[in-house]
Amino acid sequence: MNQILFAQACNKVIDQQRATGGIGTLGEKTVHAVLKDYLSPDHTFQEIKVGNYYADIMNENKIIEIQTRQFNVLRNKLNLFLTLKPVTIVYPVPFTKWLRWINDETGEISAPRKSPKAGTPYMIFPELYRIKDYLLHPNLNLHIILMDLEEYRFLNGWSKDKKKGSTRSDRIPIQLVDEIIIESPCDYSKLIPAELTNEFTTMDYQKSSRLSRSQSVLALNILHHVGAVKRVGKKGRAYLYSRENC
Repeated sequence: MNQILFAQACNKVIDQQRATGGIGTLGEKTVHAVLKDYLSPDHTFQEIKVGNYYADIMNENKIIEIQTRQFNVLRNKLNLFLTLKPVTIVYPVPFTKWLRWINDETGEISAPRKSPKAGTPYMIFPELYRIKDYLLHPNLNLHIILMDLEEYRFLNGWSKDKKKGSTRSDRIPIQLVDEIIIESPCDYSKLIPAELTNEFTTMDYQKSSRLSRSQSVLALNILHHVGAVKRVGKKGRAYLYSRENC
């Protein structure tokens, strides 16, 4: 984790925004642009054509794809990229988020207000389920990046205060918080909350991870699939899981 390099990437991209007119005026969203500069400051390795696709970053050692959601759209790329060299999927997670509202009539932007929801690395599981069949490929790695950010939204929603159903304009990274790298099935143990006991159920995982019930089911499905947990019995009607020793 390199706080200085991350801050430099943020400043560079934000300066470009100011030069082109303000928030959300770049051709790509700010989080994506910042992470490209953070992971590859040398632009000669960015947006490289590979077959019929473009890789966000490619050098002599690896391919990096930055994906905020909808991992399913990566499948066709992965079918090609994984045959060529190691591929790392980078997944950014808002750790602490401040909301700022844009009045699209006046252009006024509200003061930041902290969201009560904090991000966790476990939020990646619903996306991993979309590419479950690729997770054990020896060339596939994951890189979860937690960051503080400001989220700008237009006051154009359907509710009385125009916030519900509003459109997101952009997200501006502020600070790097943590990075989690998964390069082998054993590394998936990093996505098991440390406070869980030796044996735990889906409900226990849900409480520790702060995921929903359905998301926790997906999480344990993935962890079992990659061999990070094993089923060791039942507690009532619920499966009991334990960590696998790598």
